[in-house]
Amino acid sequence: MKPTGHDVAGLIARSSPAKRRRDAETLTALMQEVTGREPATWGTIIGFGSCHYRYPTGTEGDSGLLAFAPRKAATTIYLLDGVAAHEEALAALGPHTTGAGCLYVTDLEEIDLDVLRGVLERSLAWVEAGGTPEMQLTVTA
Repeated sequence: MKPTGHDVAGLIARSSPAKRRRDAETLTALMQEVTGREPATWGTIIGFGSCHYRYPTGTEGDSGLLAFAPRKAATTIYLLDGVAAHEEALAALGPHTTGAGCLYVTDLEEIDLDVLRGVLERSLAWVEAGGTPEMQLTVTA
């Protein structure tokens, strides 16, 4: 996937319900602070910076270093190092659900933003360190 160049503020403004817009504004500020990079749209995803990933199978592509999507049911936060790497921290986060590499939050006001910041900082450090042999990462922006 590549950045699409659409308006980030417009994507946030079109998000619903209203708390998804509120949460998107909060996450945009938090991820921008953590990464030191400007937000960019990747379709309906808001990403910060970019990296190229490659698996030993030859599958490869591009992704934001940190990213999220303000979906109707929940905000999806993408963690390239997977949620299992953050199991202990996520136990203290507050109400959420997970997938292999996704953290789903329905209301940021109900979670501990300091815990989330720590998860994001550790995930970013893992990406910037190049990932693992199972998922090699190269920061490109």
